[in-house]
Amino acid sequence: MPPISRRSALLLGGLGVTGTVAGGVGLWRSLNSQPAPVTGESLGQPATLTSTGGALAASLEAAPGRFPLAGLQAGALGYNGGIPGPTLRLRAGEALRLKLVNKLAEPSNLHLHGLHVSPQGNSDNVFVTVDPGSSFDYEYRLPAGHPPGLYWYHPHHHGRVAAQVSGGLFGAIIVEDPVPVAAGTERVLLVSDTSLDGAGNVAEASLPERMAGRVGALLLVNGQSNPRMTARPGERERWRIVNCCVARYLRLRLDGQKLQLLGMDSGRSQSPSDVQEVLLAPGNRAELLVTAALGQSELRAVPYDRGAMPGMGRRGMGPGGPAGQEGAEDPAGTTLATLVVAGDPAPPAPVIAAGPAPPELRSAAVAARRQLVLATPMGPGQGGGMGPLMGMDFTINGLAFDERRTDTIVAAGTVEEWILVNRSTMDHPFHLHVWPMQLIAENGRAVEKATLRDVVNVPANGQVTVRIDFRDFTGRTVYHCHILDHEDLGMMGVIEVR
Repeated sequence: MPPISRRSALLLGGLGVTGTVAGGVGLWRSLNSQPAPVTGESLGQPATLTSTGGALAASLEAAPGRFPLAGLQAGALGYNGGIPGPTLRLRAGEALRLKLVNKLAEPSNLHLHGLHVSPQGNSDNVFVTVDPGSSFDYEYRLPAGHPPGLYWYHPHHHGRVAAQVSGGLFGAIIVEDPVPVAAGTERVLLVSDTSLDGAGNVAEASLPERMAGRVGALLLVNGQSNPRMTARPGERERWRIVNCCVARYLRLRLDGQKLQLLGMDSGRSQSPSDVQEVLLAPGNRAELLVTAALGQSELRAVPYDRGAMPGMGRRGMGPGGPAGQEGAEDPAGTTLATLVVAGDPAPPAPVIAAGPAPPELRSAAVAARRQLVLATPMGPGQGGGMGPLMGMDFTINGLAFDERRTDTIVAAGTVEEWILVNRSTMDHPFHLHVWPMQLIAENGRAVEKATLRDVVNVPANGQVTVRIDFRDFTGRTVYHCHILDHEDLGMMGVIEVR
């Protein structure tokens, strides 16, 4: 039997077989012959947990096990026995109480991505460590005016974020609309990618793959490979899409269908706009309205060049191939899901009522202006080694992450302007916890509309200007590159609002 990697041992340990040689050998052999991914199954939806009486109280158990991925039984990680974890639905002004039970073989914790909640105590505090075999009681209180929309949760224990997310630990959060959007079917689509090793377990990435940002060979929607959806002609559907990938950018198209963008991240448009495609950096979310037209269409992720580490080739540019494999992508893209539209026409969809105007900071008084420079180590043959293991780091303003150090101090209740500068040859999606960012300019060109994001893509050798309203909360939290391997390798800073 081939030697079992640390990742395989952790996963098999969760199945209770690492201590039984015969059982381990049998499982290894049963998983070593991997069939092709199963496609064409009906799209499944994650389990749903909904608030009642002004609160949502639930347990999330993070554990290894065998889970269906692309129709295959794979050794992976999941919340509450599934990939993705349950969708959490609640309303602005409500409380969310989550007990995180850690049955992993390593520390973990929980981050509610995009939610505007306190970063202190047992709220969205990324400095909490939940050790193996222990649990932690989180409590989050959403402000009464919290924006409705799509958010998500995932681990945020520094050094193991990418491995735990690619292993299967993620789930959606929905903050309900105060006035329902006129749409029939609603679908939650969590897009992820991962790679399996020869034993059928989620593969552990090599250091070069981590430096490039791992790109999995399996591209999945709710853990499925090219699932099937059905609709009637004229039916309006609402698709809530999360890019849960560690490093993959998703340039999404749905040719042959009417596609409208309702909002991205926590930024909701006053009215939906017609689009041909939408680009989601890792961590971004999109709310799409699809008005079904007769026939069959494919939701595709078409190639996007996010650049490369120096001396490492064009790695991880788009869908279609194993992690870091150059030239494996298909120019037509990878089919994420198939929509089949047939049957009797649906009644005409009603007009969608206009929503409130998004917040606007361009005329706000700016208390401070800062520049944050994102930088990567030189690649092999460029005068350096192969990353942090040889004394080189991914940095912000020349410093690798240290949770004991506070990098940025902000006065509560003020507006700041940040220039995010990327001095590397690959894109970096920048994420700030707790407070959304308004795009002001991209590469010196003004952004005309009020656009809110909590993940902002900073292009290779480019820069983006944002403004941030540090309202409602104080405390320490972080900002970082949302290529999660880069975060783990040091591209993260600590901010304190006081």
